[in-house]
Amino acid sequence: MFMAWWLFWGAAQTVVLHRLNLGWKTSFIDSAVSTLLLAVISFSVMNLYRYYQPGKTNQLYRFIYWLGFSAVYCVALRWILSSIFKNDASYLDFLNRSMPIRFAFSLLITSFITILNWLLNFIAEQNQKENKQNEMEALMREAELSKLRQQLQPHFLFNSLNSISALVGSKPNEARKMVQQLSDFLRGTLKKDDQQLVTLKEELDHLNLYLEIEKVRFGHRLNIEINSSGESDICTLPSLLLQPIVENAIKFGLYDNTGDIIIRIDSKKENGNLIIEVQNPFDPQTVSASKGLGFGLNSVQRRLFLIYSRHDLLSTSKKETTFKTQLKIPQ
Repeated sequence: MFMAWWLFWGAAQTVVLHRLNLGWKTSFIDSAVSTLLLAVISFSVMNLYRYYQPGKTNQLYRFIYWLGFSAVYCVALRWILSSIFKNDASYLDFLNRSMPIRFAFSLLITSFITILNWLLNFIAEQNQKENKQNEMEALMREAELSKLRQQLQPHFLFNSLNSISALVGSKPNEARKMVQQLSDFLRGTLKKDDQQLVTLKEELDHLNLYLEIEKVRFGHRLNIEINSSGESDICTLPSLLLQPIVENAIKFGLYDNTGDIIIRIDSKKENGNLIIEVQNPFDPQTVSASKGLGFGLNSVQRRLFLIYSRHDLLSTSKKETTFKTQLKIPQ
């Protein structure tokens, strides 16, 4: 394309020079020399900017190069054409009178290359800055997500260890069973740390390990109902997202009640979203129930924002003695 443009310009210049009363041979030689020389100058300008880009404090250099290359072009062109047509006085007179126009045209070409190069370089720098910014933000999000997971696990681990300690003397078999369940749960947790998204079925399978441990802690008082369809089972969500929500439900449901409770986990796919609802009973007269979101739910909400950049994916509501947490995971 570059070569085709110069050939077109050379042919057009030949026609223009011929109409200015120059012979075809003279017009062709003039056009060929000036076009070839201008192409060499343009190529030199592009190569200069390819290997050297003036910094922000040296932008004046672009103007100097612009004028310098145009001056070199005019000096070289005049010397070459004067040598070829040294015995043609009328052409030499025409050449001298046309030099300002030739200089202006060379300025136009070199300035166009300079401005285009500056624009392309500016866009490349902006893209590079944007890519670096995106990489930095991604690393920061991953670091914060990792920190949130690490904050949640010790909380559950300490509770489980305290329960095991309480069971060792009175119910050693249950304590042994709880140790095994805790080991399986933590092993599964470590495997999931590097997974961003898992299916709902995988998440529920891992959640059941946690619930088995809690059932050993609370016995018959804790009852869990999980309702999920085949359509929602294959939907994806961030790994280890449900545990802090269910842990929150168990805390509000059991700690403020003396009887048995039922915690319901329902899931469905609706309007391109995975909808998960966790319901638990609570005593509206207790202080803990009136506090609203705790650390667990706040951590879940923060994780969802870091992954999906939305604040509306977790909501809570209270109706009489039922507390409901709803998740909306885009698919």
